[in-house]
Amino acid sequence: MEPWQRQFCESHKLEPQYVQLLGPVSKWLAEQAKQNSPLCLGISGSQGSGKSTLAGYLKAALVQQGLRVECVSLDDFYLSRAERAKRADAMHPLFQTRGVPGTHDTALAAEVLARFRAQQSLTLPRFDKSMDEPFSSAYWQHCNSLDVLIFEGWCLGVKEQPAQSLTCPINLLEQEQDPDGSYRHSVNDFLKADYQPLFAQLDKLIFLNAGDFSHVARWRLEQEQKLRLSGTQSRRMSKQEITQFVQFFQRLTQWGLQTLPGQCDVELRLSAQREILSMSGLHN
Repeated sequence: MEPWQRQFCESHKLEPQYVQLLGPVSKWLAEQAKQNSPLCLGISGSQGSGKSTLAGYLKAALVQQGLRVECVSLDDFYLSRAERAKRADAMHPLFQTRGVPGTHDTALAAEVLARFRAQQSLTLPRFDKSMDEPFSSAYWQHCNSLDVLIFEGWCLGVKEQPAQSLTCPINLLEQEQDPDGSYRHSVNDFLKADYQPLFAQLDKLIFLNAGDFSHVARWRLEQEQKLRLSGTQSRRMSKQEITQFVQFFQRLTQWGLQTLPGQCDVELRLSAQREILSMSGLHN
């Protein structure tokens, strides 16, 4: 194990097996990046599945190869509370809560990806989840042209659902707060019109497969506890609030679990403890 890998594992409280298991992935990605620069890599997976950790590790591995790499999250493109309030007033009250397609600044995301493709300097936004607001642009990250942009997000690569799949509510949130289905239809429309063009910009896609949605609430609770301990979140969500919150993500997370294994370039199947059980893909 290289010193940088040991340091990464220590700082993220990871077992050495993490590095060993990801060896083939980082090697494959380095080859892809050298053959297809600039390369936009997508990492998709449910809440708490380890997207940010994987993005950070792959960035570090590529930097060791002399490549210019940065990471950005779909979460960093969330609309402000005021902008979401306008959408909630115009379309459905549930759009006030960040998360689903329709609550991101997709125009800004498209601009970032276009500048990356053109090998121009770019600015990566950042979102402050503790305040539920974007950071001031003074705190955004300014980059020169990049070889690789790693773009991670919970619904990356997920296609819109067929209309017949939207008929029945799948949880209490939809049953009680979206009885006529207008909210989920609007989310689906945003996913088709505004998000598919973004996802088409991904050259390669890695999918962290949670296996079952039942793991997601527990992982999200662990994530919340980690944020609280790190001091980066001023208010901790209760277990009940997390159970409610993940219902916003349930429909498209389950749809992704069904569809993304057949679409992604690399699939990492996870255990209930978020250990990597198996890997498939790694083709050119």
